Amino acid sequence: MDIIFAPWRYEYVKNAQKHEGCVLCEKAKEDKDKENLIILRGERCFAMLNLFPYTSGHLMVAPYKHAGSIEDIDDETLLEMMVMSKKCMGALRKAFDPDGFNIGINIEHAAGAGITDHIHMHIVPRWEGDSNFMAVCADARVIPLDLEKVWENLKESL
Repeated sequence: MDIIFAPWRYEYVKNAQKHEGCVLCEKAKEDKDKENLIILRGERCFAMLNLFPYTSGHLMVAPYKHAGSIEDIDDETLLEMMVMSKKCMGALRKAFDPDGFNIGINIEHAAGAGITDHIHMHIVPRWEGDSNFMAVCADARVIPLDLEKVWENLKESL
């Protein structure tokens, strides 16, 4: 059996079933953007780093309104989500020069949503070499930058 040491996952595993309320709503209401990894705020939406990223720079754009589907938000909010995603992609390009992006919204648990009752769009920068032997052979990902450094680079780029 292979063992991968990933201490940053402990808080997630420990609290995954214990958290009550909506983490996205809670973080958006607080005035602690750096601590909460929020990199950008708009009138209707905000962008924050994913605390448990697939790769460095993995962002989420979410509306302030607590809604489970894009069907439950108005067109202006949906438009701002897309405009903010575009701006975040530009900041990611400037800060980290990725070779591509995965962008998507998982709606409901069956579609892969970890937070099922508050929609959010994932923006995942990708590099040609990010599917190295660790992901292919060991079914593990290597995250090369810590969240604080990513936050600082993106704030500077924005």
